[in-house]
Amino acid sequence: MKKLLLLFVVITLGQSAFSQSFFQDALSSDWHKERRAALRSEMPANSVAVIFNSPVKNRSNDVDYVYHPNTDFYYLTGFREPNAVLVVFSEAKEINGSLTDEIIYVQPRDPRAEMWNGKRLGVEGAKETLGFGQVYLYEEFTGQQKIDFAAFDKVLSFDLSEEIEGSSANAGLKNMVYAFKQATGYPANVPQINLQMYEMIRAADLNNSGDIAQMIGRAKQRYPEVEDDPVLKDFLNADSPEKRMAVKEKLPQQKVDLFALTEIMEGLREVKTIEEQKLIKKAAQISAIGQIEVMKAAKAGMSEREIQGIHEFIYKRYGAEDLGYPSIVGAGNNGCILHYIENDLESISDRLLLMDLGAEWKGYTADVTRTIPVSGTFNQEEKAIYELVLKAQDAGIALTKVGTDFATIGDATRRIIDEGLVELGIIKAGQSHNYFPHGTSHHLGLDVHDRGSRGPLKEGAIITVEPGIYIPEGSECDSKWWGIAVRVEDDILVTADGPVNLSGDAPRTVTAIEQMMRIPSVLENWVLPEIN
Repeated sequence: MKKLLLLFVVITLGQSAFSQSFFQDALSSDWHKERRAALRSEMPANSVAVIFNSPVKNRSNDVDYVYHPNTDFYYLTGFREPNAVLVVFSEAKEINGSLTDEIIYVQPRDPRAEMWNGKRLGVEGAKETLGFGQVYLYEEFTGQQKIDFAAFDKVLSFDLSEEIEGSSANAGLKNMVYAFKQATGYPANVPQINLQMYEMIRAADLNNSGDIAQMIGRAKQRYPEVEDDPVLKDFLNADSPEKRMAVKEKLPQQKVDLFALTEIMEGLREVKTIEEQKLIKKAAQISAIGQIEVMKAAKAGMSEREIQGIHEFIYKRYGAEDLGYPSIVGAGNNGCILHYIENDLESISDRLLLMDLGAEWKGYTADVTRTIPVSGTFNQEEKAIYELVLKAQDAGIALTKVGTDFATIGDATRRIIDEGLVELGIIKAGQSHNYFPHGTSHHLGLDVHDRGSRGPLKEGAIITVEPGIYIPEGSECDSKWWGIAVRVEDDILVTADGPVNLSGDAPRTVTAIEQMMRIPSVLENWVLPEIN
C-alpha cells in the first residue's frame, strides 16, 4: 500500500515546470483580441479554426521542461497554460444562448496542483484576464459545450500527427485531440506530404496543372510515400491538363484543412505591430549588451560554458524570462559547427570565438551573433575573413528594404563572399564550396525562425542578416585558414525609411570590437573559491 501511495504522489505531483499564465506587462488582451479578428477576416466562409496549445515536454523521470506555449496559440490568446484549445468561428454562432465568434477551453483551478506549480486562471480568470466571453473547462470540449463540426464547410487546424507524451500533465490535451480527430474525420494514416500534395491539386487549374505536376514529381524523388500514392501517381501520369483536372474527383473528401491555417498565420505574423517591435527591440538590446560584456571579459583559459553563462546572466539580470534558442558558443574549430550547443570546451585559446545567442523578452526572441578574437586582436587571416563577412553583411542590411525579397539579399551576400574567397586564394573562380553553407536571412519574432514568407519584404517585418564563413580543420585550402569561423548577425526592422538595426549596440567592426575588448570587465575581480 505504501508503494502504491508513493506512486500516486509521484504521478500527481511530479515537478511540472509550468510558466506563468500570462505576461503582466506585455501585450494586452485587446491586442490579442484584434489578432483573432485578423485571423477571422482571412478564414473561409462557414469555417472554424481549432488551435491546441503545446503539450508539456518531459525532461527526465518526474521532471518536465519549463512550459513553452504554442506560439500561434499565444499570439492569438496571450495564454501560457497547457491543456487548452482555442476555437475561432468565421461567423458568430449561438453558444449557450448567446452569439459568439470564439471559445477558449482551459484547465480547471486545482489548489493542490497550484500549490506545486503556480496559480491557474481557470474559467473566470480567463474571462477577466484574457478578455474571452465564452470560456469552458477542457472537459467540455467533449461534453455539453462540444462543437458540432459537421455544421461547417471547412475545419482549419495544424498537423496533429505528433504523438503527445503520456505524462498525466497532458491528459486533458490528449482527450481533446482524440475527440477532435474523431469528430472531424481527421485524416489518419496519411503522410503529411501527401495531404499537402492533395491541397495543391485541389487548387490546380488548367493553366497551372503542369507546374503542380512538376512540383509533385520533385517531391516524389524525396518522399517514397508520394510515389506510392495512387491518386498522386494518376496526376503525374496524366498526359493533358484536362486529364489532370479529372484526378480531382479521386481525391479523398475531407473537411479538415491542415494547410490554410498555416498560410493565414504566416501572413499575420510576418508583419510585426508596433507593440511587437518594441518587445523584439528590447530582446535585441539585452542580447547586444550580453555581447558587449563578454567582449570585455573574454580571455584565454575561460571555458565556452563560462562565456555562455555571462551572456545568460546578463539576460536574467535584465529580467528576460528565457533564451530564444539554445546558446551557441564555439571557440576555434567548434565555430565551424553551425548549431554547436554543447559548449563544453574547458579552455578556449587565442583563436576566434563565435557567439550566437538571443534573449527572450515576453515571448519574443532576439538572434544576435558576434565573432571576437580571444586574444583581443584579430590576426591577419582572421581579420581578412571577418572583414569579408562584414562587407557581405553590410550589403545585405542595405538591401533590407520594403519590396526586396530574401533571394536578393542572399544572392548579394553570397556573391561578395565568393568573390572575396577567390581574392584570398581560398577557392578558385567558379569553384563550388561549402564555406558559406546556410541562408542569409530568416524572419524573427515569437520563434527564432518565425513565420513569414520568403517573398518581397513588407514594412514592419523583422529579419536577420547573417552571412558567415567557416573553414574547418583539414579543408582544401592553405592551412593558415583552418579553424577560422566567422558569423556576424543582426536583427533588422524593415521600415519605409530603410533598415533599422535593432541589435546594432553590439560592436561589429574590427576596430570597435578590439577597442571594446580593451575595456576592463566588472567581472575581473569576481573570484570564486577553489573546489575539489
